[in-house]
Amino acid sequence: MFRWMQSITAKVLGIGMLALIMLIPLSQADGLVRERQAMRAAASTRVAEGWGGPQTIGGFVLGVPTRYEVRDGDDKVASVRDGTEIVLADTIETVADLSVERRRAGMYDVPVYTGEVTLRGRVLPDDLRRFAADSGATWFPGKAELRLLIADTRGLQAITSLTVDGHTAKLSSSAARMGPYTVLATPVAIDPDRRTPLDFSVTLRIAGTESFSVLPLARTNDVRVRAPWPDPSFIGALLPGKRHIDASGFDASWQVLDLNREYGQHWNAADTDVAARLAASAFGVKLYQPGGVYQQNDRAGKYGLLFIALTFVAFFLFEVLKGLRLHPVQYLLVGAAMTSFYVLLLALSEQIGFGPAYAVAAATVVLIVGGYAMAALRARRAGLALGGVLALVYAILYGLIGAEEYALLIGSVVLVAVIALLMYLTRRIDWYAQTTPSPMPDSP
Repeated sequence: MFRWMQSITAKVLGIGMLALIMLIPLSQADGLVRERQAMRAAASTRVAEGWGGPQTIGGFVLGVPTRYEVRDGDDKVASVRDGTEIVLADTIETVADLSVERRRAGMYDVPVYTGEVTLRGRVLPDDLRRFAADSGATWFPGKAELRLLIADTRGLQAITSLTVDGHTAKLSSSAARMGPYTVLATPVAIDPDRRTPLDFSVTLRIAGTESFSVLPLARTNDVRVRAPWPDPSFIGALLPGKRHIDASGFDASWQVLDLNREYGQHWNAADTDVAARLAASAFGVKLYQPGGVYQQNDRAGKYGLLFIALTFVAFFLFEVLKGLRLHPVQYLLVGAAMTSFYVLLLALSEQIGFGPAYAVAAATVVLIVGGYAMAALRARRAGLALGGVLALVYAILYGLIGAEEYALLIGSVVLVAVIALLMYLTRRIDWYAQTTPSPMPDSP
């Protein structure tokens, strides 16, 4: 039994156990990344509180007061229920030109924007008459109002212009809400015998944080969003039909029909089911920050156990192939140095950016581990070789972090190549043999 415990196989199993123990500090480092991400999200919230949060615009819709009479068996009015019927426009064209900047909250950068948003559309009188006939209620179109939906009124900086039927109008805050959205309204009296469309146009100056979305509140919705941001992430229910993205920014267009959403052209304002579906129909763009510090740190941490195991394997190969010897505690110290890389990388990347932080953290760990290998193995060449292997490992890791789309492909190719190399180097090892004693040290 004692002889088996001294075998190379037992040594390999022990090294494997030590590598698994390294999951404990790696999980702590991962938790630290999550904590810093939460702090960054809190910083974004603080900016949004004073600037305006993720913005969503929808409108206009027509709100028409209604009265529904409930009759008893004798056809007498038993009760009267007042409400508001929502009628959507036939067409709405939305154009948003956004200007983007970065605001700092502590050490965190948060992308914010301001912009001009213009909405033009029309409500068909035939829709109003048809829906009134279908509902069985009494409609009061003379007391109707046009309602504009907005997610965060803190970001509404100005209403540059508003015209209804060619006449200047004014928006006011409304006590009504539609789902999660605040309502701004302007009264409009509609003649029941009207034959021409009700045209409207509004230009808003808005501010928001990180994302801008639009609600498809018309039979046909044409939306165009432009901004000088080279890395947009298109979000929501629908992707743009046309888009152009380059280093100077993006220009995206959507065309959305009433058939593309889960609610119709009219409903009662008290219908909570429709209100809940409004948010799900929104679409737009998020000001994505590619390769953000925490995303890159998180991606680096995913390969932590693999690269620690590879480093342990490199030390083991030097033990076996060069007749050297290391104690398990020495493996633990090397693993501790490598796990400290992720904490150092996170701390530095918040201050000087990910690229320089990675170079400093990797160089520090390579020097520590390489110098320790020289002393522990009492062999200068072995220490230099292991330092070189570790530097190569970190170079490969940096390539995996930067290759967002090809990370899996590159990682799998490297993994297969490493396994093949290990199989080749260990093809003549007698796994039942006892570990060899340490040889005489190299001359200094």
